[in-house]
Amino acid sequence: MNDNSQTRDHEEPAFIISVAARMLGLHAQTLRYYERVGLIIPSRSRGRIRLYSRKDLERVRQVQRLIDELGVNLAGAEVIIDMSARLRALEEENETLRRELQRYRDTRLPAPRSEA
Repeated sequence: MNDNSQTRDHEEPAFIISVAARMLGLHAQTLRYYERVGLIIPSRSRGRIRLYSRKDLERVRQVQRLIDELGVNLAGAEVIIDMSARLRALEEENETLRRELQRYRDTRLPAPRSEA
């Protein structure tokens, strides 16, 4: 399985609220509250039933870890998670730009001459 299909599987809405809550060891009401404050945004079925992806569940686990282990409040947890995601995106962009620059250098700059 390639990275692209794994990402799609990870983001595929798959769990109704009762199953997601059980998997996380939380009350369904806690998930509803997290949705209300904008920490997670579950997909909805045609019947308006909340459907959570593995990515949603991971985000809730991250929030819980920050709250339980570091004593961060919900607002702080959201900021930390969002900043971490932004940092990862910037690191990926930086790596892409480095590779692009190296390709440019390889095609534009002459190869170093060996001194014999």
